[in-house]
Amino acid sequence: MKSVAFILKGYPRLSETFIAQEIRSLELRGLEVEIVSLRHPTDTSTHPIHGEIKAPVNYLPEYLYAEPVRVLKALFTICRRPQFRTALRVWFRNLLRDPTPNRVRRFGQAAVLAADLTPHVTHLYAHFLHTPASVARYASIMTGLPWSVSAHAKDIWTIPDWEKREKLADCDWAVTCTASGHEHLTNLAPSNRVHLVYHGLDLDRFPPPEKATSLHDGSDSEEPVVLLCVGRAVEKKGLDTLVAALHELPSTIAWRFVHIGGGPELNQLKHMAENLGLGDRVIWLGPKPQKIVLENYRSADLFVLPSVIAKNGDRDGLPNVLLEAQSQGVACISARLPGISELIADGTTGILIDPGDVTALSAEISSLAQDPQRRRQLGTAALRRVREHFSLVEHIGHIASLFGLSPAEEDQAECKLRSTAP
Repeated sequence: MKSVAFILKGYPRLSETFIAQEIRSLELRGLEVEIVSLRHPTDTSTHPIHGEIKAPVNYLPEYLYAEPVRVLKALFTICRRPQFRTALRVWFRNLLRDPTPNRVRRFGQAAVLAADLTPHVTHLYAHFLHTPASVARYASIMTGLPWSVSAHAKDIWTIPDWEKREKLADCDWAVTCTASGHEHLTNLAPSNRVHLVYHGLDLDRFPPPEKATSLHDGSDSEEPVVLLCVGRAVEKKGLDTLVAALHELPSTIAWRFVHIGGGPELNQLKHMAENLGLGDRVIWLGPKPQKIVLENYRSADLFVLPSVIAKNGDRDGLPNVLLEAQSQGVACISARLPGISELIADGTTGILIDPGDVTALSAEISSLAQDPQRRRQLGTAALRRVREHFSLVEHIGHIASLFGLSPAEEDQAECKLRSTAP
């Protein structure tokens, strides 16, 4: 049986259901998984799928000074291996170009990982091209094990090209979830090293709604149009643009806005909404497990995610929340950005606006809020597209083949998936 160590930023995380789905699906395909987390969890709840995952979790020292004995023991063990000097040279070269405490931390974490790995692990696989890939790369050199990486969004656009180029040259293979990310990484990598694999949605966990979307049109204050956004309150989500757009909505439209998610900018957004006089129409639910998120998709009239490119280059890839909302037949408004444009066909399966355009966003919300038939048309087309082109089965099939799993193992997994579906 193949055994792979998954190196993750943190586990479990409510905002990374796509990783949990991938792990569980690969387990069902016969892959033995060990989870290695660079951080301890900060969310107070989990999704049901986290309880289904069988893989043990090894939490590396989040800060080296917090577990000095563990770090020193690992370094003592690893330094006697012939590959350690090579790893040290690679790390020192990186440190000279990026002399930050983070570089030191990742090397120490890699040493602990290399010392802790069980003998039957044959491959290292990092989710995200920045810090998890750094740990995987150093540990790979220390142990001689091959490694691979899944690149997403922030990790692609916020680290220097020299670092991406060297990591892609060292890994066995890489996957990424948008065509723009694939093109960028392909230009930095050896031929055929990078694969385009869209995130897939577990459609068994997001079955089509039993009833059609509502016909609220904003004319009745007792039944307002429900606007929903799910996502962490960080710059790239464009939530300040959304709050400003809500303030510009005509006073004649009855609406209510619900936000699900945590994040460092949440308090700032709450103050912004209060200062604009929107406090009685805006509900901040905070992070919630998948069951509650699904309930909110099904009660929403319109989903809005006005993503932007952050000042540091961070941006969304293909947000899973858009797939989830569309799987429930909810009309979506989002931003005209690479990745998102690969999912949403503007005017057909959703509406796209230029990033940061408050006036355009407000106008589109106003138009769709008052046109339930148009919302239903967009939502129906989106649901069909998600189910036809963004199934988890296709995504996992590609990843499984890269891990060398046989078609027979995949067939068996499909039976297990159907038998465990809620």
